[in-house]
Amino acid sequence: MANSKKSGNTIAKYLPVYFVLLAIAIVEVFLAYQHFSTGALLAILLALAICGGTLALRYFMHLAQETRGLSLMLIPAVVFVLLMMNMIWSDSFRLLHMRPFGH
Repeated sequence: MANSKKSGNTIAKYLPVYFVLLAIAIVEVFLAYQHFSTGALLAILLALAICGGTLALRYFMHLAQETRGLSLMLIPAVVFVLLMMNMIWSDSFRLLHMRPFGH
């Protein structure tokens, strides 16, 4: 009996998050068909995507229950990975023109 009570609380906690993510997706699709300027649409959709990604990370990957130290430790790791990806992109553009050594 104790397991079923715990399961019910879990569903009650994650179901609103699911509906919020569903609402964000519906708003994104609706906004995509509106006549906004490209920059404004990009900013709005990017903000909504960040909100949806944050909700998914916090609740579906259980980061909401973790300590603050883990979250603060993940931020520099993500920044490092993005910087390293930025270093590799220049090589991919050089290889696009079939000049592997940049002569």
